[in-house]
Amino acid sequence: MLPSVLRCARPVSTPRALTRPLAHFRPHMDPDPSRPVERTIRTKLTGALTPDHLEVHNESHMHAVPPGSESHFRVLVVSSRFEGLPLIQRHRLVNEALKEELSGCVHALAIQAKTPEQWGSNPALAKSPPCMGGSRGDHTVEEKLKAGRE
Repeated sequence: MLPSVLRCARPVSTPRALTRPLAHFRPHMDPDPSRPVERTIRTKLTGALTPDHLEVHNESHMHAVPPGSESHFRVLVVSSRFEGLPLIQRHRLVNEALKEELSGCVHALAIQAKTPEQWGSNPALAKSPPCMGGSRGDHTVEEKLKAGRE
């Protein structure tokens, strides 16, 4: 378990340029070497689903987590492997490909799983709503955020 936790850890001194907001993400399939969890997600989804189009967005900055975290993601996967499958089965395929990350460092994963035909008729990525403060009950959030700034 410790190796998977270490894979999820990011250096606290991550330069500001590496924690860019969602609007600046590049919608392509090339993994970013400075983001190990994002890179792993891209690699595993590419291997498992051979997508025609893949977007992986780190939405951690929208939540009460230390800067540079890789814990909240949104993925858009367009694959012919989804042809004829109901949405729940498509999500299961994505979850199966990322089961190690979901059992470890990835706290939340929003999934859009489309066939190439669906993508062709509506090539849009849904937007996540603002964080609703699920951490309000976590009295250690202030300490976690402070630790992330140090």
